[in-house]
Amino acid sequence: MKKQIEHNAKILAIFAIACTAMVSLVSLATKDTIARQQQKQLLDTLHQVIAEDKANNDLYNDCKLINDQELLGSNQWQTAYVARLDNQPTAVALTTIAPNGYNGNIELIVAINIDGSISGVRVLGHQETPGLGDKIELRKDNWILTFDGRFYHDDNDLTWAVKKDGGVFDQFTGATITPRAVVQAVKNAQIYFAKHKQELISVQASCHGDNDDTA
Repeated sequence: MKKQIEHNAKILAIFAIACTAMVSLVSLATKDTIARQQQKQLLDTLHQVIAEDKANNDLYNDCKLINDQELLGSNQWQTAYVARLDNQPTAVALTTIAPNGYNGNIELIVAINIDGSISGVRVLGHQETPGLGDKIELRKDNWILTFDGRFYHDDNDLTWAVKKDGGVFDQFTGATITPRAVVQAVKNAQIYFAKHKQELISVQASCHGDNDDTA
């Protein structure tokens, strides 16, 4: 009986090692493909929030790591991508977090024109309730487009809220928390941009890989 148990244990161990090795090989073989797909998806999103006629630089690699828990919603590093046309900065796209969504963090990318107006906003990830909070996604609703062209400054601070709170942005029926969180995060991204504009648009090394050039 003991020998039988030892024999089965050896078989299971060999099987586990073989599976682990196979998974590792598959992961190694697909690593570059996955990286290319992630880069393509990111570029697609960047071109949604920054018009193609505003950038002729290597948008993916013209980036900087940034950190500000209060204004960017997380103590994790975020990324700023700089759009340049003939080497002149035209817009900056910031990844940021709305930490107070109905079901937790809402990941966003907020593109801001060099004059401070919003170029575009898109949701990168969320866990909001399907049919209610997920209207922040462009494929579900065009609500996210209401930010386009808007400015934030101290004089219009009170308008940067959902209508239920006295602001100008629509809330969703049965889901106020989600749009409220997104409005606040977009507002905070603009405040961050205003505070760090010159640092953000300075020429910098790519943020992909080792980079100590942070704001």
